[in-house]
Amino acid sequence: MADIQNSMDKVAGKAKEGLGKVSGDDEMRAEGTTQSTAADAKGAMQDAGDKLKGAAQGIKDGLTDGR
Repeated sequence: MADIQNSMDKVAGKAKEGLGKVSGDDEMRAEGTTQSTAADAKGAMQDAGDKLKGAAQGIKDGLTDGR
């Protein structure tokens, strides 16, 4: 669900950025850039968290299997 929200935020940000460029609205363009960049950062943090959980589970499984 969070991935979908991040994708929607990125698309909305890109749309605002493009609209701001076309209309000459620097504030809207900046808002769009910020929204898109925030969605990218959020996605990267979620991916890192998922990888960390997977690594922790692998270590746990390795310790459990060794008994």
